[in-house]
Amino acid sequence: MTRRVLSSGTVRLAAAALLAALLGAAPAAAEITVSHARGQTVLPGVPRRVVVFDLAALDTLDALGVPVFGVAGGAKPPSLARYNGPAYRRMGTLWEPDYEAVNEAEPDLIVVGGRSGPRYDALARMAPTIDLSSDAADPLGSEIRNIRTLARLFGKETEADARLARIEADIAAVRARAEKAGTALFVLSTGGRLSAFGPGSRFGLLHGALGFRPAAPGLGAGIHGQPISFEFVARTNPDWLFVLDRDAAIGAQGQPARQLLDNALVRQTTAWRQGRVVYVDAAAWYLAAGGLNALRTTVDGVAAALDGAAAALDGAR
Repeated sequence: MTRRVLSSGTVRLAAAALLAALLGAAPAAAEITVSHARGQTVLPGVPRRVVVFDLAALDTLDALGVPVFGVAGGAKPPSLARYNGPAYRRMGTLWEPDYEAVNEAEPDLIVVGGRSGPRYDALARMAPTIDLSSDAADPLGSEIRNIRTLARLFGKETEADARLARIEADIAAVRARAEKAGTALFVLSTGGRLSAFGPGSRFGLLHGALGFRPAAPGLGAGIHGQPISFEFVARTNPDWLFVLDRDAAIGAQGQPARQLLDNALVRQTTAWRQGRVVYVDAAAWYLAAGGLNALRTTVDGVAAALDGAAAALDGAR
């Protein structure tokens, strides 16, 4: 029997033809429809070049190990400080994107939310864009939806679901304790001034999902809170006083909240006298609020405050 010997050139041609046939038969990437605060955005596939103008989204992507290409400059939580380094393309700020830089980057996806939400329309004309702004009327629910949206988009659902299940269980445990812990007032300090935030506000998580009864139920839900005086704090007399130092969060010069509140009026309150003044993690509550890591830090901080109060009470018995 005669054996036919193929030349090396023939073999290469055959291999190339087979590869071309296989590539031609490969299915096209499936489109992905993403629901978000502005409606729906259709992506041609899983995005690879991602530009992020929202710290909560950046926090979630970082927690899930999803790489990003470009980010907004400005203050970031310590856990995200490396994104201000040279490895990441700078794209302007949260309030003022550098549209030329965004255009040059040719992103597959742009993520906005919160502070950058008003720039959605302009950015959406340049590349597929989603708005992951949270809903003040349902902060926790919308934040969890946003986390799951990013997890689904990048194939990280299993990890996100496991982490969210633990967080939700811990929130339920905190709520069961907080509902019996008395009243609480949440204040923000900046530039030597105070603002208070109640249910339905940007920090309404404290009274909503986490269950603390508001010491001042009539506070409005404005984004900047209600300006208050030390007399207001003394008159309200909360059992718990939660304090966010905005100047510390953004790296601004100003009187630290611990000094600002250490005065005769605040020292009259039940919260001060019982050691229940809680200085929250400003980066988690203010900068990256709603991100996966930030949400974990937020819940852990409130749980630790409750633990500390319980330990102090046991020690006094």
